[in-house]
Amino acid sequence: MRTDRLQQEYGVELRWTVFPLHPETPEEGIELAELFAGREEQINAMQARLRQLAAAEGLPLAERTRTYNSRRAQELGKWAEAQGKGDLYRKAVYRAYFVEGRNIAKVDELVRIAEAVSLPGDEARAVLTAESFAAAVDADWQRAGELGITAVPSHLCAGKRLVGFGSYVDFERLIGKG
Repeated sequence: MRTDRLQQEYGVELRWTVFPLHPETPEEGIELAELFAGREEQINAMQARLRQLAAAEGLPLAERTRTYNSRRAQELGKWAEAQGKGDLYRKAVYRAYFVEGRNIAKVDELVRIAEAVSLPGDEARAVLTAESFAAAVDADWQRAGELGITAVPSHLCAGKRLVGFGSYVDFERLIGKG
C-alpha cells in the first residue's frame, strides 16, 4: 500500500480521519444501482478505475453491487486505534467489505472482525452497544467538513491535498519529497 510505503521510506506519521460517506445508508445496505441511479456510466467508470488501482497495488477487490453503512465500523475503528490495533482493524474491515462483501453495519460482523485481529469480542460488542466512540467519529466528521473534504480517500499534508488514488510519486510530492 502506498501509505505503508511512505511510512517505511520517509517515516511519515498518518492521522486517520473518518468521513461520512453516504451516512443515510440503512443498516441492511442499499444496492449501488439505487444509490447512484442515473449515474451508471460514471459509477461503472469509477469501479473500473478502482479495480485497476487495486490490481496495481496488489490489493484484492471483488465486484460489489451493494453498499453498507460504515458508521459503526468507524466507531469500532476508533476503539481499535486506542488499543494499538487501528491498522490491523482497518485492513480487516477492508477485506470484509471490499473482498468478502460483508455487511459492516452489523454488530455481529464487526465483533468477528475485531476478534480476527485479536481484539476481545465482548469489549468490541460493549463499545458498539454503548456507542463509546461516537463522539470521536462525530469529531472526525466535523473536521472533515471543516477541511472541505468531499471524497475518499483524501490526503492532506502541510496545507496540500491529494484526492483519490494517486500514484506513489503523487504521494511523494504531497509530503515534499518528490
